[in-house]
Amino acid sequence: MNIVVLAGGISPEREVSLITGKGVCEALRSKGHKAVLLDAFFGYGKKGDDLSDVFEKDSLLKENISVVGMAEPDIEKIKKLRGDNVKGFFGENVLDICGMADIVFMALHGAEGEDGKVQAAFDLLDIKYTGSGYLGSAVAMDKGISKKIFETSGISTPVSISMKKDGVKKMPDEIGYPCVVKPCSGGSSVGVSIANNEEEFLTALDAAFKYEDEVIIEEYIKGREFSVGVLSGRSLPVIEIIPKEGFYDYQTKYQPGMADDVCPANITKEQTEAMQKYASHVYSILKLETYARIDFLLDEKGDIYCLEANTLPGMTPTSLIPQEAKAAGMDYAELCEFIVNDSLN
Repeated sequence: MNIVVLAGGISPEREVSLITGKGVCEALRSKGHKAVLLDAFFGYGKKGDDLSDVFEKDSLLKENISVVGMAEPDIEKIKKLRGDNVKGFFGENVLDICGMADIVFMALHGAEGEDGKVQAAFDLLDIKYTGSGYLGSAVAMDKGISKKIFETSGISTPVSISMKKDGVKKMPDEIGYPCVVKPCSGGSSVGVSIANNEEEFLTALDAAFKYEDEVIIEEYIKGREFSVGVLSGRSLPVIEIIPKEGFYDYQTKYQPGMADDVCPANITKEQTEAMQKYASHVYSILKLETYARIDFLLDEKGDIYCLEANTLPGMTPTSLIPQEAKAAGMDYAELCEFIVNDSLN
């Protein structure tokens, strides 16, 4: 098949997306597909170029990202690199090239990719793509909405409230310290902080509001961190993430050696089955498709809390879902091809 692996974009998770895309593209080529890596924001070539041979090329990228930096990239600086010749999110020839493909593998992470906007545009243009549709993507991306759905569906989740940027900056009585402050629609723990007092709380609000105008203030649950991948409605083995210090923030996720991943997780059979059942249920009620990753906490009393759903989780060869799939007997290339075939079906 001719496959566009769409990556990059302009979210704080841009570098992670490019590495996901590189891994997926190489895996699909190893399966005999004509896959090309395309940056959604910078595009390829100039308007009017002959695009007939794009699927014969090794890459359509202008840059070569091989590692994720210690901090998220400067998006405003990146935006200026494109110049003013193209307006909007999609770079030059992106929609044309995607329209020529049998399917687009969505390797975007974060806003303008994981929030349903690109999926909605592709639906209108009759462009096939991998993963969840626009509605499931949008609902899962908004932590305020998805957590309300968890609560009404009998899925335990930490108590939280949302706060607007122009609202009163005061700790809600129902939360208290310590608490977690996070952007409402962010990913990769970008802008997430744990606050233990008022000074830290106000600093955490400033950090989160840098990324969007609504944040979530959530009760802090002390416990172990887990994730469960779901493929076509079926839960994979549970994986435990053990940060070597602090919590599972942006640096810990993407810098080598800062966390240990254990799969299958060292928990009881009952806890494993409960977490997998919750994951499949979340996948269903949020109207997700093909694959997703659901994150959990297990507290000291053994209670399970669902944190969020990720509709376009990291797909580098060492990311969580590939590790879970490997534990279930599916290697990385097979996982990438499964996502393509399941999405087409």
